Amino acid sequence: MANYELISFASPDDLARAAASAWLDEIEIANRAGKLHCVALSGGRITQKFFAETVAQARARGVSFANCHFFWADERCLPPTDPESNFKLANDLLFTKLGNISEKQIHRLRGEDSPSAAAEIAESVVCRIAPQNQNGQPVLDLVLLGMGEDGHVASLFPNAGPEILNCATTFLAVANSPKPPPTRISLSYSAIAAARQIWALVSGAGKAEALRETLQPDGRTPLARVLRLRKATKIFSDLVIK
Repeated sequence: MANYELISFASPDDLARAAASAWLDEIEIANRAGKLHCVALSGGRITQKFFAETVAQARARGVSFANCHFFWADERCLPPTDPESNFKLANDLLFTKLGNISEKQIHRLRGEDSPSAAAEIAESVVCRIAPQNQNGQPVLDLVLLGMGEDGHVASLFPNAGPEILNCATTFLAVANSPKPPPTRISLSYSAIAAARQIWALVSGAGKAEALRETLQPDGRTPLARVLRLRKATKIFSDLVIK
């Protein structure tokens, strides 16, 4: 039995609409149970549509985000005002549009700081808020991932060394990224494996081959590694895989 669920869509708009609806369902379940909902966000083009759909549907449904805490799967080492910042993307298209998110709920990765220091600060913050498993990893309710043309997720790239693959900390500094900027901060594979749910939003020209490789039993992409580390991962995709 496959350790992933592939959910296919006809277009990026359909993908974003369905993923936003499913996320709001998760938030409402947590709200009804009186629990926190801890989510890690990502960047990318499909995320722009996803955030827009989330805002529109949240307004229509009257969903409260008061119990949500927002973290990030990765961040470029840039100031939070930089157009390439993943925080800025969420702040401009999600938080500002919703208008009712407290600063105390937003736990950005400090891309303007030393990457190693930023990773340590981020780990201390998430471990203070999210429950931890037996290995000391925080258990996020949901990690939203994109996937690059090379199959990378967060800032975990192909051909990474053991210091990345076997990292036991929650966040890590990434140097010499093959995509600019070269320095980044990322959730580790260990932290991603510990999350309650992982959803990968996979969309965009040029990614079909990487997704095809990912779904092979011996797939070698970073997303394939995520699939092997977990019992279940949802993949929302508008790509045609033959």
